[in-house]
Amino acid sequence: MAGSKFAYVRNFELPDPLLPGTFMILRIDGHAFHRLSEEHNFAKPNDERALQLMDHAARDVMTEFKDIVLAFGESDEYSFLFRKSSTLYNRREAKILTTVTSLFTSSYVFNWSKYLSDTPLKYCPSFDGRIVLYPSTTVVRDYFSWRQADTHINNLYNTLFWALVLKGGQTTTQAHAVLRGTVSSQKHEMLFSRFGINYNELAARFRKGSVLVREEVSTETEGVDGLEATPLPVSEEVSEVVSSGAPRKASKKKVRVRTTIELCHCDIIGDEFWNARPNILAD
Repeated sequence: MAGSKFAYVRNFELPDPLLPGTFMILRIDGHAFHRLSEEHNFAKPNDERALQLMDHAARDVMTEFKDIVLAFGESDEYSFLFRKSSTLYNRREAKILTTVTSLFTSSYVFNWSKYLSDTPLKYCPSFDGRIVLYPSTTVVRDYFSWRQADTHINNLYNTLFWALVLKGGQTTTQAHAVLRGTVSSQKHEMLFSRFGINYNELAARFRKGSVLVREEVSTETEGVDGLEATPLPVSEEVSEVVSSGAPRKASKKKVRVRTTIELCHCDIIGDEFWNARPNILAD
């Protein structure tokens, strides 16, 4: 950029680097999504189409930013975990925050019609975001445990609340009054005794949220006579004789590792998920 006498104004820009050697978690939240869900007639207590749209936007973010190894979503929020060693945009907070949040928002709007084709978008949705740094793997796991526990608590409440309103004929004020002071076991009992709903049989997507994880997939490759190897499925075998009938020279097999982004609705509070994927919290 060419210099000028006005360039001094750049001196007012303050650096905002994030502390190195720490885990970054960027959480995106929908702005005024209660109104958005009302204006667009989202199904209660959960609209699977809207949740799938959130998953799509989160996947687009992970596809663009390879340093994100895990994402967790519920309702109108998504949390993204960056690998500890990430140097994305030199760890400039404003740059990371604004770019990820804007990409998520634009993907949400762009793909709206794919999931809610019968519901025209009436106005522009928006999301806010924040980045929080966490010093250890223990705290990172506790963060995601907190978000999944929150998913369960909110969904259990909302499932019973909307059952009271939509099936029980109560007003929203009456439903809130009925639920005030109740504990989890009481909500389970009320759902089953009044409405025949076994909460534990509801879709895992609603009870556990969405987990997007970058999984490593290994494939074998084989090269002959110095030619570039062609990727092959691990289970696929290659003939040892070429078309001319001449013996084929010994080939060298290589294992190539690629990553895919997998969506699951599973428990991330216990050890099983993390023990099976040690790369998530590796440096």
